[in-house]
Amino acid sequence: MKIFDFKKYFALLIIGFVLIAGLSSCAKRQEEDLMQKVLKRDKLVIGVKYDTKPFGFIDKNQKLQGFDIDLSREIAKRLLGREDAVEFQQVTTSSRIISLTSGNVDMVIASMTITPKRRRVIDFSNPYYIASQALMVPVSSNIQGVHDLNGKRVIVILGSTAEETIRNLCPNASVLGFRTYTDAFSSLRANRADALVTDDIIISGLMIDNPGYKMIKQNYSKEPYGIGFKKSPETLSIQEQINGILENMRSDGTLARIRKKWILE
Repeated sequence: MKIFDFKKYFALLIIGFVLIAGLSSCAKRQEEDLMQKVLKRDKLVIGVKYDTKPFGFIDKNQKLQGFDIDLSREIAKRLLGREDAVEFQQVTTSSRIISLTSGNVDMVIASMTITPKRRRVIDFSNPYYIASQALMVPVSSNIQGVHDLNGKRVIVILGSTAEETIRNLCPNASVLGFRTYTDAFSSLRANRADALVTDDIIISGLMIDNPGYKMIKQNYSKEPYGIGFKKSPETLSIQEQINGILENMRSDGTLARIRKKWILE
């Protein structure tokens, strides 16, 4: 009489469970592919800024406008066939990465500089714009450069590359951090600080409506803006698609036209 081999039975049972779990995991990963999700919902969800002229801002007619907004709509048009196939969600400099990692948005297009530190947490597209850091000061200020900021009160946006720059280059500066450009500039206008440090193009946007200030540009920083993605295998296919779209926009002149529309050079 043949004796039932319980050890062999349980071994085969465990192997079966492992195989089923593996197949289920693969299916789940396939279901969670971001490109497939976007195609199924027929809409992109993109995090953008609402207070960063000329990249993303609310105009006098209460409409969302800017370089990043036009770029988002063009991507939606080329990816899904309609420029209105996009839902915008507001993000700030300090909330951009959280919005990505939590899955609240598919991507972030919000004047975000590509840095090695950020690359450890999220993925980026190829750059779509190159900015430089600069200083914004009252026209009467005698500040001439970044090294004049030691001992001064300096405004930065929390989580920005400018915050890190000032803490490194001007360790004796008194740094005031704000989450939004609206609050940051209000503080500068109220004379609570001597300078605001951020990207040159953002300062240009602020100065359009505020002629009592000037910009001091220095070549101490380059800021390549990229589209942010959650660092996950599920986003790789859409990253490839977006990089291809950006290259096509660069080749056919669309990116240059968007730039010319919003950026005075």
